[in-house]
Amino acid sequence: MQQSRALTKYVRIAPRKARLAAGLIRGLAVEDAVMQLQYSGLKGGRLLLKTLKSAIANAETIHGVQRRDLKVQEVRIDPGPIIKRSKPKNRGGRVPICKRTSHFTVIVGAES
Repeated sequence: MQQSRALTKYVRIAPRKARLAAGLIRGLAVEDAVMQLQYSGLKGGRLLLKTLKSAIANAETIHGVQRRDLKVQEVRIDPGPIIKRSKPKNRGGRVPICKRTSHFTVIVGAES
């Protein structure tokens, strides 16, 4: 079975929010997955769509597989490094703010 993958690292969205979009496309045909992400209205969907299109292009270029034969086999959203900031509070105190990042992995393969 021929598989192609695409990896996008250090995306500025929390993994928990991105996993909502990832759940929409697991196991779908790639044409259905692209439609689902385009019209989802989620920020994670917009960012994940770029990675999905890259995986599709990799499959078409490297393996010569038709787009209609591809299926989303795996979507993984891993946590990336956390950017730490702070916000001033009363009486000289501060509150930490964690800006989370994600790593997207999309694997597509030919249906068998």
